[in-house]
Amino acid sequence: MLGFFCVTLIKKEIIENLFQNSDPVHLLANAHSQEDYFALNLSVSNSDLNKFNLNNVSAFGTYLEEQRKKTVGKIAFGGYLEKRNLYQRSSNFKNKTTQERNIHIGIDLWSAAGTAVICPLDGCVHSFKNNASTGDYGPTIILKHQIKNQEFYTLFGHLSLESITNLKIGTLFKKGQQLATLGKPELNGDYAPHLHFQIIKNIGDFSGDYPGVCCESDLDFYKENCPDPNLLLKIKK
Repeated sequence: MLGFFCVTLIKKEIIENLFQNSDPVHLLANAHSQEDYFALNLSVSNSDLNKFNLNNVSAFGTYLEEQRKKTVGKIAFGGYLEKRNLYQRSSNFKNKTTQERNIHIGIDLWSAAGTAVICPLDGCVHSFKNNASTGDYGPTIILKHQIKNQEFYTLFGHLSLESITNLKIGTLFKKGQQLATLGKPELNGDYAPHLHFQIIKNIGDFSGDYPGVCCESDLDFYKENCPDPNLLLKIKK
């Protein structure tokens, strides 16, 4: 067990070092500089959220626009390891038989439906799927990457259906190439349009899907297996 733990720590350090000196990556086509982003707090500690029914897409959109007006930024971002009440409406996250999953383990970028999603690194399509239930990802793409002999994956959720319609496993995408577009609420799991982006070190047997929200008891595992995507994006908080 100790040997496995040591190997895991070594891999974690290597993965994080891959991005240590890299330039910031913009995942959305309408982002060009750090000034285009503003932080959005959707955690349970934000009492302002009590004024809105964030399970309602229209109400969430109103809240998002109010936050945009307070800053020069146009793309809301955030959410890594954020504990949220946003998922309680869906039995995927809260039910009578499993522990509630409410800790977000990716990063969200909120922008208009149809916004182009840009491939952050050279990679190939590992898998894709329309995770169509309420509160889920909707159309999802997972890319496989290999840098300096280190293999890892990136997940892109809440896409448009067109993004996966003619996609094939193994298709190559180059850094900077358009990968997809953001989906509308009726197709993206019933959320205001946004991108869920996640880095995954070991994907196991998952295909076209991987948990983006975890419960408290599993947090240590997911923090290790899904490092902060801002290591790659480098958005100033």
